[in-house]
Amino acid sequence: MKIQSIILGLAALASGHTIFQKVSVNGADQGQLKGVRAPDSDYPIQNVNDAAFACNKDIKHTDSTVITVPAGAKVGAWWGHVIGGAQTANDPDNPIAKSHKGPVMVYLAKVDNAATAQTTGLKWFKVAEDGLSNGQWGVDKMIANNGWYYFTMPTCVAPGDYLMRVEIIALHGAQMQGQAQFYMECAQIRVTGSGTNAGSNFVSFPGAYSANDPGILVSIYDNTGNPYMGGKPYTIPGPRPLTC
Repeated sequence: MKIQSIILGLAALASGHTIFQKVSVNGADQGQLKGVRAPDSDYPIQNVNDAAFACNKDIKHTDSTVITVPAGAKVGAWWGHVIGGAQTANDPDNPIAKSHKGPVMVYLAKVDNAATAQTTGLKWFKVAEDGLSNGQWGVDKMIANNGWYYFTMPTCVAPGDYLMRVEIIALHGAQMQGQAQFYMECAQIRVTGSGTNAGSNFVSFPGAYSANDPGILVSIYDNTGNPYMGGKPYTIPGPRPLTC
């Protein structure tokens, strides 16, 4: 109980939040806030049924850029503590507080025009995920990569315009229902290539997650306070990623 109380206290004090705000394609940085819809606030959503759960709320940064992503490309999503990155010099919580352990996931939704598409009523399918493996959370790897999360766009994804939803779930307080923290923004992309797969295992946002899903209502701590599930597997929320 004492360890649990300490953990809860630390979780309550932690405020090292984050915003997805940049994309790279095959190593080419596409530019700050180019083709990414982002708010000024770095605060999470904690209600899985929030109407803005697809691409976040109070969006302040938009433009008409649609980023070309060849199927099979190495894609990067860059996160920073606040818009622009560090909040202060030597910001210890940039790109996110180290306490905010959890998975990183990427979803796509096919749209007619990525620059103008609305975010409600879309069918989303997952193309990448990184949970807990070999003693590292997806967020740990993102921090080690100075804010970059990398994945390979599946080679079979059909060409066309998509919204690309990149999401982190911070689980430092998730042993209490409603305390998992969801960070997400959407980028505007245009997939090129000869793929024919327009997705599978579709989900809606909100609707894809339940507050008591095993990867959302979960204590990640062992009895010494280490946040790595005590050797137990972690179940990543949502469907499994598209395979080609």
